[in-house]
Amino acid sequence: MAEYAGAPSQTLDVQGKACPIPVVKTAKLMKEMSAGEVLEVLATDPGVEPDMEAWSRQTGNELISIDREGSTFRVLLRKS
Repeated sequence: MAEYAGAPSQTLDVQGKACPIPVVKTAKLMKEMSAGEVLEVLATDPGVEPDMEAWSRQTGNELISIDREGSTFRVLLRKS
């Protein structure tokens, strides 16, 4: 995964939502974004990690990082 030090273009807070909601909402929002923009996803569902890895592979969008702080996952994705 790549390094990213900038501020995300948008933040999607899906904390407390279970699969498949985080991926569905991520996909919908990413369609509205421009190439190169970065989306930050905040989620508490542990399934978000494998789901986002698979989704980014399938869509060609870049998975920059997945970090966990307590029960919250912070996912950074770059629109291809």
